[in-house]
Amino acid sequence: MTADSPDAPHTPTPAGQAMWGGRFSDKPDELMQAINVSIGFDKRLALQDLAGSRAHCAMLRKAGVISSEDADAILGGLETIGREIAAGTFPFRDEYEDIHMNVEARLRELIGSAAGRLHTARSRNDQVAVDFRMWVREACDRTVGLLQGLQRALLAQAEAHADALMPGFTHLQPAQPVTFGHHMLAYVEMFGRDASRFADARKRMNESPLGAAALAGSPFPIDRHMTAEALGFDRPTANSLDSVSDRDFALESLAAGSICAIHLSRLAEEIVIWMTPQFGFVKLSDAFTTGSSIMPQKKNPDAAELIRAKAGRLMGAFTQLATVMKGLPLTYSKDMQEDKVPTFEAFDALELSLRAMTGMVADLAPNRERMAAAAGSGFSTATDLADWLVRELGLPFRDAHHVTGAAVKRAEQLGCELPDLPLSELQALDGRITQGIYDVLTPAASAASRKSYGGTAPDQVRAQVRRWKEILA
Repeated sequence: MTADSPDAPHTPTPAGQAMWGGRFSDKPDELMQAINVSIGFDKRLALQDLAGSRAHCAMLRKAGVISSEDADAILGGLETIGREIAAGTFPFRDEYEDIHMNVEARLRELIGSAAGRLHTARSRNDQVAVDFRMWVREACDRTVGLLQGLQRALLAQAEAHADALMPGFTHLQPAQPVTFGHHMLAYVEMFGRDASRFADARKRMNESPLGAAALAGSPFPIDRHMTAEALGFDRPTANSLDSVSDRDFALESLAAGSICAIHLSRLAEEIVIWMTPQFGFVKLSDAFTTGSSIMPQKKNPDAAELIRAKAGRLMGAFTQLATVMKGLPLTYSKDMQEDKVPTFEAFDALELSLRAMTGMVADLAPNRERMAAAAGSGFSTATDLADWLVRELGLPFRDAHHVTGAAVKRAEQLGCELPDLPLSELQALDGRITQGIYDVLTPAASAASRKSYGGTAPDQVRAQVRRWKEILA
């Protein structure tokens, strides 16, 4: 048995030293070890690290940098490590700091000194850059899939309630009647833009930093295009300094996540409002509500409230990473070790929020009668009256606006809504007004008249549902 055989006991470095410790004569202080170690969180990059190592090993063999024998040993060892990680038996150890050194140390235990050849022509700097890009890329893909699932749930509600009247609001005051389907489609559009932002970010990040090494590239005859292709990248990064020193791919993804979380928070806020007895527009089943420990009547929309709150995590993560990066000179600094925790936590929160919101939207039961009753409140068809005056009587809109304002004031004095205002009162404002005015003053007529592209008319809502179904198919 040789010292380098797979079964031989092997100490990769002098006792108590790190794998990079050749220049050092003593081990790090315990506090240094505590602040330096990252395996507790970057072990989430294990699968990406193994994929990058396999691609790098295959490239080194093809380039003639390492022998086929060593490459076979390395690939076999990496396969064993992959099985250990999948089984939960891999020995993650703080003494090896991070996922890269943990894998390398375990590989050395399995195959001996050939493991050391795997690190030829690369550095932990480009290693972590490629691992982290791959992780963020996968997170963006997952997020797009979850967004599309949420859009489908919203589309189902929009289709089922394309003609369900509800008040449209500005300043949270009744503005004009709209349909519940139209309201749902507004969020379909928002989440569609969110998905496109993640897709755009993915395109820009899809360049491989592997082979940039520490910062200056490599003197070995490596093929970076080969490893980029093997790992699903469009091309290798074009500047080795930039390759290892920037995290804009994570920042851009966190920015997209922050905007998405804001959209989720707005929808969550509306669900919270709509569920109050004062509104009573929607109901949620027991599956997405909780009770009170003291008030037995309560049914709280806690899932919506928690989604609303988690927007802070996304925006905080972006701010945290932006603060880390803003003053760093080229190239790598250990500050950048702080990039992963906020990004991991942000995507965890976003993915959970998307799943919960999709479940809530599918669970929503709109109260059509309550919404319809509210749709006509607050003189919500006043604009329809003004539009009628313009169309039928030829008034300039500003004059029609003034007449309508006077009509609203008179209805308010009489304690009635506009459809109930007597014709004589309207004719006192303009004697040319006819009985036909009442054809446009109901909420249903108001909504049905908004037939312009993207409007709230039920036919327009159904047309947009069909369009989005085709987009998502």
